Amino acid sequence: QVRLVESGGGLVQPGGSLRLSCAASGSIFSINVMNWYRQAPGKQRRLVATLTRSSSTNYADSVKGRFTISRDNAKNTVYLQMNSLKPEDTAVYYCNVRGTYVRGTYSDYREFDSWGPGTQVTVSS
Repeated sequence: QVRLVESGGGLVQPGGSLRLSCAASGSIFSINVMNWYRQAPGKQRRLVATLTRSSSTNYADSVKGRFTISRDNAKNTVYLQMNSLKPEDTAVYYCNVRGTYVRGTYSDYREFDSWGPGTQVTVSS
């Protein structure tokens, strides 16, 4: 199907910056929606940022003005630029991509809704 792999997580001090990436691979026909979620220990997974095919964006109130979601269509990759990081941003960050892929060689188009395994972001001094 379609596989996602996140990268770019790590340890950063408060006020620092980090850039996450999510690369999608497979027989992708089109990507319609790209999302970043995060989940802190003992908390629910929450939507952080959304990017549509038409380039519309939406952000959670807690990250507005600090985070920016973007994409590179040629690389089938979505990014999350995180600035002015706070300890409250500490979480596992997950990439989610929805779109259409081609199955085999029969022009069999299917929808996909794929998730990456997540990447840890820790903000601490």
